Amino acid sequence: MTSKERVLTAIAHQQPDRVPINYIANPGIDGRLKAYYGLRPDDNEGLYRVLGVDLRRVAAPYTGPALHAPVPDRVIDMWGIRRRWIEHESGGYWEYCDFPLRDATLEEIEAWPFPDSDHFDFAAAAEQCRQLGEYCIVAGGPGFVDIINHSGMVRTMEQVLVDLLTDDPACLRLIDRRLEVELAIAARTLEAAKGLVDLFYIGEDLGTQQGPLISLELFRKHFRPRHQRMIDLAKSYNLPVMIHSCGSSSWAFDDFIEMGIDVVDTLQPEARDMAPAYLKSRFGDRLAFHGCISTAGPVAYGAPDDVTANVRDTLEIMMPGGGYILSPTHQLQDNSPTENVAAMYEAGKEYGLY
Repeated sequence: MTSKERVLTAIAHQQPDRVPINYIANPGIDGRLKAYYGLRPDDNEGLYRVLGVDLRRVAAPYTGPALHAPVPDRVIDMWGIRRRWIEHESGGYWEYCDFPLRDATLEEIEAWPFPDSDHFDFAAAAEQCRQLGEYCIVAGGPGFVDIINHSGMVRTMEQVLVDLLTDDPACLRLIDRRLEVELAIAARTLEAAKGLVDLFYIGEDLGTQQGPLISLELFRKHFRPRHQRMIDLAKSYNLPVMIHSCGSSSWAFDDFIEMGIDVVDTLQPEARDMAPAYLKSRFGDRLAFHGCISTAGPVAYGAPDDVTANVRDTLEIMMPGGGYILSPTHQLQDNSPTENVAAMYEAGKEYGLY
């Protein structure tokens, strides 16, 4: 099978030749993996091929002007989100900071610069699809439609959660302004690459390790209607939809199914009601799964043999009948030993054969 056929077969709850494989990683471990396999630091495609990765994400690059004034020691993106570099023991992160819309009024939200969909190169996205035609082409991403995280990056997560509970008009307008831009970007991407995209990807972190981050009532009030607009757009192009959520999120899966979601991503096995056996038995006939290999488990803290056993056990549960894509539960972290990550992908190819 081609990679495209392999992924689409699995999503359709049929058994492909082997379990499809995906890869996401922080820059530190990504660089170490490339060195481990004798690849150039910029050879992303070479690494994907070595690991057997079956999916490729495409996006229309932003070509417009800078929308926000520079700030010393900060990186600022087109949405006005600010980041600063914070070192840690095994590397570092670009952490969100400053939160320029923390106390913004409705009027200030209306005046905040947002990107225009006219300033994206949709032809470039279509060309990416044509060049990667043998793979499963994924449009969107785990941040598409994401309400809590992206709003929190400029307003603080705490304030956004309060705003959602109190129906704060400024925050709701911030959410809807971003959604309108993302809908326009998605629509123009899918039209430019019509027939070339295979899977649409959205996201919303809905859980902690212990349980839901928000109530089902709040999800249905503020999240579901907004997510539904993007899902309906993808379905108008006959695309399956995958949603990302960290933490305990299976409490929302019945709603996901009603909304037309086909695949759920992340699936942290240590979180409440997220064990592979529970997910497969409870939802396996209605949802496909992408993830389950914890970045906080043997990949980070075990030995290569522990990683191999973890992957093998997960595959024994998730493989039957198709419906599973092997992937880490989050970006592979810099504290993961290189040999462990290599063992994860070797085990996926060895034990993922049907």
